[in-house]
Amino acid sequence: MVSAARQDYLTAMYRVGRAGELVSTSAIAQRLDVAAPSVTGMIRRLAKQGLVEHVPYRGSRLTQAGESEAIRVIRRRRVLQTYLVQVLGYTQGRVHEEADRLEHATSDELIDRMSRAMGEPPTDPHVALIPELGFVP
Repeated sequence: MVSAARQDYLTAMYRVGRAGELVSTSAIAQRLDVAAPSVTGMIRRLAKQGLVEHVPYRGSRLTQAGESEAIRVIRRRRVLQTYLVQVLGYTQGRVHEEADRLEHATSDELIDRMSRAMGEPPTDPHVALIPELGFVP
């Protein structure tokens, strides 16, 4: 299991540096609004877990395992946002706060069941694509 902070770093790296691009420490720091030394420490920990490849003085990129984890978290967030808006009637303004809290605490099974209950929506309320993964019971 990857901690919430580590999931945040992985998704930030995914969003900043797609398709195997190297991502600078400063770009990650800016995206997460944290200090660069904090990023350096987390990158080291993620590299030890096999989630990130670090190229000294050039940047870091997600490994296949890191990218899979980032996509999984993005899917969770987008399904949660969709469920909160479509089923529970949350407004666009409040959906982010709730999704932030829930995305790290829900299981893949619950996310998949929520998605199926809504008819497998292709996009979230912001019209961003919901990645297809899937829990097979």
